[in-house]
Amino acid sequence: MKVEPGRAGEILEGTPLALEEPFPFVCAGCGDCCRERRDLVLSGYDLYRLARWLRLSPRTVAAAFCKSYLGEQTCLPTLCLTPNPHTGDCRFLEGGACQLHPARPLACALYPLGQRIDGATGAVEYIAQTPLCGAAAPGATLREYLQNAGVTDRAGVDARWAVECTRLSRLMQAHRDHPHFAPAARRAAKALYFQYTTREEFYPQFQQNMAQLWPVLDRLFA
Repeated sequence: MKVEPGRAGEILEGTPLALEEPFPFVCAGCGDCCRERRDLVLSGYDLYRLARWLRLSPRTVAAAFCKSYLGEQTCLPTLCLTPNPHTGDCRFLEGGACQLHPARPLACALYPLGQRIDGATGAVEYIAQTPLCGAAAPGATLREYLQNAGVTDRAGVDARWAVECTRLSRLMQAHRDHPHFAPAARRAAKALYFQYTTREEFYPQFQQNMAQLWPVLDRLFA
């Protein structure tokens, strides 16, 4: 089965880690994980954080640094951060360092972890992947790693995003042949990614966007 890139990457194999399990990895600052990058799937929150850091609108950041497409399986608008077309490296890698580290996307903050979010309940699991770099931090736990990487602070927003996208995907899949599918997909993209001001916090705007989106989709698919 072909796997659509998800909000946090691919479907992951392996046993989930408990928060108090040892996780002795620490970033060594080498920048290797930023080199020869593939497209990186962004959530709306990822895009908002990039836009806020760059002091641009989400739509401007998407136009400058991303590509969009409609997920073949999910039927959802999907946004990817593309690498530098000349080097293949992340566009924000300069001098071996990330130029937007505090606002880096979730997938970057997680490395070398993968994340699974249950689209029905929002329950989160973390899977350890084989790191290509890094240093040892004896005695460190997964909980400490997530806190230090800023993942814990945003976990609630990421879980809510996954739940709403799962709901939305089911609706869009059920109406993929509907004559109003294209305008519905455009409206969904606006609500998920673009209808935000960085002068206000993301989550209240996301809640409002989704509350407004569902009645619109109901009318389009009626």
